[in-house]
Amino acid sequence: MIGKIATGEIEDDRAELSSAAAQLGSKGGKARAKAISPERRAEIAREAAKARWKD
Repeated sequence: MIGKIATGEIEDDRAELSSAAAQLGSKGGKARAKAISPERRAEIAREAAKARWKD
């Protein structure tokens, strides 16, 4: 099903966010991004990249 949605064979008719927890989580992420400085966001991104590409 995911492949068909990705290729456009079928439409994704699911609700955008299905749970209250998902809705609150998206609000928290936006608030956190707004609250931290650009320098801190860059630092977090560097740490994430290191973790992702660690041998």
